[in-house]
Order: sequence, then C-alpha cells, then structure tokens
Amino acid sequence: MIKSMTAFSRKDKAETNLTLSWEMRTVNHRYLDISLSLPDSFNAYENDLKEIIRSNLGRGKFDAKLTLKQTHTEDSYKIHIDADMVKALKTARQKLEALTKKPMTLSAMEILQWPGVIQEEEKKQASNLPIVKKLLKETLTDLIKMREIEGERLTQLILSRCEIASDIVKTVRERRVEVQLAIREKIIKKIADLDITADNNRLEQELVYQAQRLDVDEELDRLDSHVKEVKSALKSQEPVGRRLDFLMQELNREANTLAAKSNDAQTTKAAVELKVLIEQMREQVMNIE
Repeated sequence: MIKSMTAFSRKDKAETNLTLSWEMRTVNHRYLDISLSLPDSFNAYENDLKEIIRSNLGRGKFDAKLTLKQTHTEDSYKIHIDADMVKALKTARQKLEALTKKPMTLSAMEILQWPGVIQEEEKKQASNLPIVKKLLKETLTDLIKMREIEGERLTQLILSRCEIASDIVKTVRERRVEVQLAIREKIIKKIADLDITADNNRLEQELVYQAQRLDVDEELDRLDSHVKEVKSALKSQEPVGRRLDFLMQELNREANTLAAKSNDAQTTKAAVELKVLIEQMREQVMNIE
C-alpha cells in the first residue's frame, strides 16, 4: 500500500504514579532520518527505541518526543546519593590539599551539585521501559494509518493525472497522419512558390528525411509505457517513492523531446500540458515513501 511520508500522531497513557506521552511527526526525506527527544533517564535506551521505529518505517524525517511525568508520592521526594562518589570527591580533595599545601573546603551543596552524586533511579526507570515501548508501537500504528490514508489520497491524485496524460498522448498519436500530411504540403508549397522544377526523387528523399526528423512515435510509445509503469508501481505493497521519482524524470524527458520535435502548434500545446501534469505528479511523488 502506498504511504505518504507526511503524518502526525500523539498518544497519552496514565499508569500508577506515571503519566507518559509520545508525540511524533514525519515529513518527506530521501532516507529514514530519526530524531528522538527523550528524558535524560531514557537516553540509554535510545537505540532500542530507534530499532522499533526502523522496523515500521522505510523513509521520511521522523521526529518524536517522549514526555514522562511522575506522580508525586512520599518516595518520589527521596534523594538517593552515590556514597562511593562522595568518598571519591573527599579523597580527591585531600590529594589536592597535599599537592597545593593549602586547605580546601567542599560544602555539602557543592557535593550535591557534582554530576553523579545524586543517583537516578535506574531500576525504576528500566521498569517503565516496557510501557514506553508499548505506547511507542501504538503511536506508530496510528501514524502509519495516517500515512496510509494520505497515501491513498496521493494515489488517486496521481492516477487521475495519469489518465489525462494517456488521453493527451492518444490525441497526439491520432493527429500524426494529419500533421505529416500538413508538413508534406508545406514543403511542396514552398517549392511551388520558388517557381522551379524539383527532382521528384530528391523531393521524396527530403520528405522522408523531414518525416523521420519530426517522427515522435517512439516518444509517444515511451510515454504510454512510463504511465503504465507508474500505475503498476502504485499497486505495490513495497515503498516505491524512489521508483516513482525516476519515472517522473523519464516522463519529463519524453515530454521535452516531444515538444522539441513538434512542428505543430497543437502538438506543442499537448507537450506543455503533459509537462504541467508531470510536474503536478512529481510534487505528489515527493511525499510518497
């Protein structure tokens, strides 16, 4: 199923003594680029959380924020001090005094402010990890549903433009005989205006040369082929954003060649209309995973 790379999702969950939420959004990007904003106590689990995201998404710039709010209880106001860290600070102060031959003071507040002295309740945070992962998966599920809904809308927009492009190609193809006859008559008229007798063999050679130079049958065939490829890709269950982007480039190349070879105002107009349609499709394709 085609998925858009643009979506937003948020989920909140209340547990005993804990309220948490995941908020995430994705936009188009060439690759999968994951950026997480986590509470400090969960930084150690960042790679585990990213792995869950990678298993669910293929492309897009992904930004997510985890918010945790602890419900205050009597235990939540307790300060846990790393006694070994305090002893190490005391030893370091004594060594510094010995080196400088000067007394050094280290206040209680300075000790408490030293990184690592006040312990995070790692075991308690680790016990919350399964809840965090579960909510992450639920939020991702909602995000993916939104990407699928938007992807279906993009699919219909692209398919509608593919049908218009096919109709334009069909119209140009039907006019080719008329255009070739008009070119032939134009060349013959120019020779007649010169009031000279032309060599019939040379004239036929020139007419064949002009017909070959302005022949666009191959371009029309390739345009039809690329449109069919686009329709086929839109039925795929795998990410096809890069393939569709390549097909848009090929369609644009053939439309440019059609315009360059055209010796007919209506064909030129058709080529311009094709280029407009292709650009509209390309803008939609940029958002497809």
